[in-house]
Amino acid sequence: MLDLAWMILLGYLLGSLSGSLLLGRLRGVDIRAMGSGNAGGTNALRSVGWMFALAVVLIDIAKGVAAALAVPMLPPLFGNSLPLDTASIGALCGLAAVAGHVWPVYFGFRGGKGAGTAVGVVAVIAPWCILPLVVVWLVTLLGTGFVGLATVVAGLSLVPAMWLLGPEPLPPSFGILAIVLAGLLLFTHRSNLARLREGTENRFEKARVIKRRR
Repeated sequence: MLDLAWMILLGYLLGSLSGSLLLGRLRGVDIRAMGSGNAGGTNALRSVGWMFALAVVLIDIAKGVAAALAVPMLPPLFGNSLPLDTASIGALCGLAAVAGHVWPVYFGFRGGKGAGTAVGVVAVIAPWCILPLVVVWLVTLLGTGFVGLATVVAGLSLVPAMWLLGPEPLPPSFGILAIVLAGLLLFTHRSNLARLREGTENRFEKARVIKRRR
């Protein structure tokens, strides 16, 4: 159990390496003091620019991949075996990385919303879900122009995609991963949903292609 504990802790520490905050320090800015105040890719795009945002997203995805793929492959330090299979350990470490992104220990527990890191984790644990999630995200974004809503809907679609497209029988850790990630994305985007209800949510109008073509 000690080996599993330190691997999960390592996943969390990897997740705490916030791309936007690390790159922001190099540029002398704190993205949490700009735009929406969120340390994520969308705010990075609106506040700093597309090159900065792209680098942020790539870092956030990469740390999710590293936590889910590389950490479980490390040799045990306190025993000869681990209590779970590699995929289950990857799922737990990946979830820890997403939690680290949202509540980073290095940055006062004020991070992003976890979407990019979640994509990296899902790409490793359940790659068959990536294409459906991207399609759902794009259709929602093109139809509404709301990035936050698109992310929430895509996150919720992870649950049926995991069961309908995954292996049979589905490993319990995969189902837990899908449900927890969907719930976490719903939680971290609660302010976006509140603004949607109030009619004050920022709309990415340039992405609203479907309405424009009517």
